[in-house]
Amino acid sequence: MSAQPGIAPPPYQPSPPPPPRPPQPNWLKKLNDFWTRVTDGLELQQLWSQFVTEARSGYRLYSKDVAARSQEPRPPRPNWVHTAIDFFWAVLMKLSPAKRVVLLLGMVLLLLGNFTVDTDNGTVTTIETRLIGGLLILFILILETADRVTMKRDLEIAREIQHWLVPSEPPAVPGLDIAFVTRPANTVAGDYYDVIPRGTTGLQLLVIADVAGKSMPAALLMATFQASLKTLSATSPDLVDLVCGLNRYASDHSIRGSRFTTAFLAEFDPATRMLTFVNAGHNPPIRLRGAELEKLSAGGVPLGILKDAKYESGQTILQPGDVLAIYTDGVVEAENVAGAEFGEDRMLAALRVVPNGTAQQLVQHLMAHIEAFVGTAPQHDDITCMIVRCV
Repeated sequence: MSAQPGIAPPPYQPSPPPPPRPPQPNWLKKLNDFWTRVTDGLELQQLWSQFVTEARSGYRLYSKDVAARSQEPRPPRPNWVHTAIDFFWAVLMKLSPAKRVVLLLGMVLLLLGNFTVDTDNGTVTTIETRLIGGLLILFILILETADRVTMKRDLEIAREIQHWLVPSEPPAVPGLDIAFVTRPANTVAGDYYDVIPRGTTGLQLLVIADVAGKSMPAALLMATFQASLKTLSATSPDLVDLVCGLNRYASDHSIRGSRFTTAFLAEFDPATRMLTFVNAGHNPPIRLRGAELEKLSAGGVPLGILKDAKYESGQTILQPGDVLAIYTDGVVEAENVAGAEFGEDRMLAALRVVPNGTAQQLVQHLMAHIEAFVGTAPQHDDITCMIVRCV
């Protein structure tokens, strides 16, 4: 609004500051501090999402035992009764025998209710059995929490050791832009990835492997795979010979073939851009070149199944702009709450969102698509992906 001629505009008046908020009562401040400490500062929506994820994970654990017991012969009862009994036994058998007895005693006392005892002198004594039963159940909860904290501390140490075995940052490789991401289903993982120089040849060895199983057993075998790979890569100049050596070692430690390892190993020559690879039963990596794609499947069976297995190698030349996605099955088999898998088509669509992006941008977009698809569903397998972009 313009001022009229001959009339000075009114001086600028700043808006008054908002009135100070009244001081928070001390009890309310303590309550807020307590709530923040309990929730780690998470919002209600985040807490609910975390609870749903953990509940689904726990249900999956117990549902296996419930399904196994449902195959046993049983007397005629309503289905919900059988399910309740099976679930009770599934929970109970996860405890040690001593804890089972204490838990059962606590449940019996909790269900009995209070009862009175008449003494000889006419005094009536009331025994609070419900309170005793509740305290016994709380005692079992405290013991289980202590066991879990101890186990979690050991797993955290194992995770730190495992992080030492894989690169924290992608190495600088002439002609390649490399990025990787890994997300274990549990504290430790059975997936392995690395980029290893091949002596003084200038060749670079790209490796990704997936040990059958999860958690600590798979992580221990992953560590042995890493050790044997580092040893054999220094003494085996030929890639096929290297894979055969890894297979012989894995067969000697596979517990009669039950602990096999799928792996993809490739040698990249920066001078010729030639990629020589062997696929040992792994998900075939995909090379994207515009709308064209190529699956790198030449190789053989997973490591640790047949000690005398034969392997063949394949070759492809990477051109500037090519994208190579090397991944474990946890990527394409990630499930949402409806049980649908992420699948290869969604993975390819995610990688094509940023056609000229860096390897790191492609990895970030892929993980964002997986997280949006999975939602609150629990992760049932390790997720590892290495993106290689030829520059």
